[in-house]
Amino acid sequence: MENGTRGFTKTGLSRLHDVLARHVESGRIPGLVALVSRGDETHVETIGTMRHDGGAPMRRDTIFRMASTSKPVSMAAAMILIDECRLRFDDPVQEWLPELADRQVLRRYDSPLDDTVPARRPITVRDVLTSTFGLGMDMTSLGTPIMNEIFSRGLTPNLPEPMPEPDEFMRRLGELPLMHQPGERWQYHISNDLIGVLVARVTGQPFETFLRERLFGPLGMTDTGFHVPADQIDRLPTLYAPDPQSGEFLVWDEAEGGRWSQPPAFPSGGGGLVSTVDDYHAYFRMLLNGGTHRGERILSRPAVELMTTNRLTPEQQAARHAMATDNVHISHGQGQHGGWGLGMAVRTFRGDYAPVGQFGWDGGSGTSSYADPANQLTGLLLTQVGASVPDPMRLMHDFWTTLYQALDN
Repeated sequence: MENGTRGFTKTGLSRLHDVLARHVESGRIPGLVALVSRGDETHVETIGTMRHDGGAPMRRDTIFRMASTSKPVSMAAAMILIDECRLRFDDPVQEWLPELADRQVLRRYDSPLDDTVPARRPITVRDVLTSTFGLGMDMTSLGTPIMNEIFSRGLTPNLPEPMPEPDEFMRRLGELPLMHQPGERWQYHISNDLIGVLVARVTGQPFETFLRERLFGPLGMTDTGFHVPADQIDRLPTLYAPDPQSGEFLVWDEAEGGRWSQPPAFPSGGGGLVSTVDDYHAYFRMLLNGGTHRGERILSRPAVELMTTNRLTPEQQAARHAMATDNVHISHGQGQHGGWGLGMAVRTFRGDYAPVGQFGWDGGSGTSSYADPANQLTGLLLTQVGASVPDPMRLMHDFWTTLYQALDN
């Protein structure tokens, strides 16, 4: 075994299977694909079906909507540009995103939109990469004028209002004040969508083209992209967002004719990718390997180290932690890791079975992807149930608990 790690115990893997199967047999999770790897040992579970009323069985090559687990992957595009000195951390970002120049900032986060003061300084590339540029999906501020405006303008995914193409997205974003001074406070998501626009403008290529040439191609991630081609659409399960009260399986997205059946107007680095367990495994193993894949360097080691270790100051951390601990009723306990690197969570304290240093993220469509350097461990759990109910998150918690019980040392 590489790095002297052993793999998994037979008993542990058997328990992992039983725990996952129990969730499917409960009727709350139609199907799932899970992959665990350690050293050179890889184990895959495929359980259940593509639809909640039956249909084709889940397969290892089933394509899933990755939702927010897109964030750790799309961040690599920006880091490639940092590696090549085409971007610098502390350059003002307005050179490429002029819509973000000369910002106004709300006097309080819940102020009316015209109650503002000038930004103390320009927004930098670092602010965007660390999710601290001043705007985000702040679940602790729902109902404020600024959050209502973000939703009504189609600046976030998953709403009836589809996201506009990148230039129009930037125009609409540029009309809004910031909620916080640049660099002051960690806020979720919008910065990760900005990264796609930034990469496209710096490179002069569509975001997906750059990802394909520099990341997906070299890693062999042949099934990863922002939509599913028509001849592969049967590999995409129906996505459900069950009714939070009754638990009834409501279809949130059909495969054929659905949101991922054609290229989107806005390629969302924050939540738009589709992928498979093997594609994501290649990406997270590359991070565990310090940026190389089968001898080819994809990212520099320092880039990987910055992405996968905490980047937040104690003040920024406080906001990040509040989102996790004050949102348990919505997030069902996700996000309680402490830190945030670039595009992903990083464990800075031990609150469950995973050790400090584990990195990765979860998606609201029922996806979970983490790697753990201490144990040379990668785990991926993909299902088709959205987090409108606790079931997919409880499945994730049980997956990780059981996976750590299965370690052979």
